[in-house]
Amino acid sequence: MKQRPWLFLAPALILVSISAFIPLITVMNYSQLSLLPGSAPYFIGLENFQAILRDPAFTGALARQFLFSILVLITEIPLGLGLALCMPNEGVGVGVSLVLLGIPLLIPWNVVGIIWRVFTRSDIGVVPEVFSWMGMNYNISQFTADAWWTVLVMDIWHWTPLVILICFAGIQAIPQEYYMAAKIDRASPWKTFRYVTLPNLRGVLIIAVLLRLMDSFKIYAEPFVLTGGGPGSSTTFLSTYTSRMAIGGFQMGRGAATSLIYMFVVILLSFVIYIIMLNLGQGAGEE
Repeated sequence: MKQRPWLFLAPALILVSISAFIPLITVMNYSQLSLLPGSAPYFIGLENFQAILRDPAFTGALARQFLFSILVLITEIPLGLGLALCMPNEGVGVGVSLVLLGIPLLIPWNVVGIIWRVFTRSDIGVVPEVFSWMGMNYNISQFTADAWWTVLVMDIWHWTPLVILICFAGIQAIPQEYYMAAKIDRASPWKTFRYVTLPNLRGVLIIAVLLRLMDSFKIYAEPFVLTGGGPGSSTTFLSTYTSRMAIGGFQMGRGAATSLIYMFVVILLSFVIYIIMLNLGQGAGEE
């Protein structure tokens, strides 16, 4: 009887496993072949991986991806947690806040890129106008810093509401008895947050961090629509590099090798961050 739930889940799990397993095996096969238009494929072993790892464009895209993901995490997680703590706990304000926070999440990724492309246009855009009021020049198509920070701000605007909603749900699940006990002990707001709220949000924060980490590595449509990966290669991330290699360059073998390296980096980094946060949470709980 205890195994009955797995019987109901088995068909869906098998279907998902097959749909993921077949493309993975296909990509692994392609990564060891030379696949160029007009020529027959032939086996070349690990040459595609060696060529990708020696490509300066790949190392540059990887470095930009790491920097972008780090900035996303250190910005969106504290900001989302802080705003979740400021949300109302009851009344009409709860429903209004949840609806407003859900609006950015309902906008498709490519539409977000289009919206911000309009925002940053030099003739009608709001962002250049604000910079001009401050006596500063803004040009997303020419200045690397402008394009880079615009992509980061766009991602923060788009996905911080998700972190807020996750943290808010976790805060609502904390028993009120814990806060009553802290109040009786005359704990300060900081100590209440440090020893009551934060330890009980450990699982929620792990989910939020892993989701934002993996999503930040998948970013493609927004910067592609907004900047096209430029100016130069300043906003070319791993997803853009992989797409250009496989589709734009017609090098399917190297594109497959890049995607496998891509997947390995995301899995390894997610596992490391999960272990670190798990150990930190256990240490905080013991303290």
